[in-house]
Amino acid sequence: MRKIVLMMSMSLDGFIEGPDREIDWHLVDDELHRHFNEQLRTMGGFLDGRVTHELMAGFWPTADDDPSNAGPVAEFAAIWRNTPKFVFSRTLERADWNTTVMQQVDVDEIMAIKARPGGDLSLGGAGLAASFMRLDLIDEYRIYVHPVLIGRGKPLFPESDARTSLHLAETRTFTNGVVLLRYERPAAAPPE
Repeated sequence: MRKIVLMMSMSLDGFIEGPDREIDWHLVDDELHRHFNEQLRTMGGFLDGRVTHELMAGFWPTADDDPSNAGPVAEFAAIWRNTPKFVFSRTLERADWNTTVMQQVDVDEIMAIKARPGGDLSLGGAGLAASFMRLDLIDEYRIYVHPVLIGRGKPLFPESDARTSLHLAETRTFTNGVVLLRYERPAAAPPE
């Protein structure tokens, strides 16, 4: 069964965006962008909330038409266009670019998507991630910690009474100071 993988950039103090939704503090250079492309190229689908999807759809469909977007940016434009997308929204009625609109996060529907053949599913957007966390649907966390303190904004992890044990699967430090922390759910014990 495919995994749901939360891939998210975060400031050292735990925020994914500033108070006015700014992400200008993200340190995405060519090395990190190439890494993102390697990871996302293997995904079988992108799961996003409406806001994240509309931000992506506003730039990536034609990003490689601009000669100044060469290299990993142009490469990701093709990855984004070609990868199936699921956007969760109660207000969006339709979306282009290989996108299925889903009105709500329904556990049975998510499990059916996970059961389909193909690569893992990349989860994006803090609000949607919070819903998936609350429903215990995330199998792996790939958190990219950027070396900056932004003081306030939208936190990646909402307050919760749930405790989720994870296993550290990988760390990686990029030359720009960003650190990948990859955690997986512990493997289930085999039945006796």
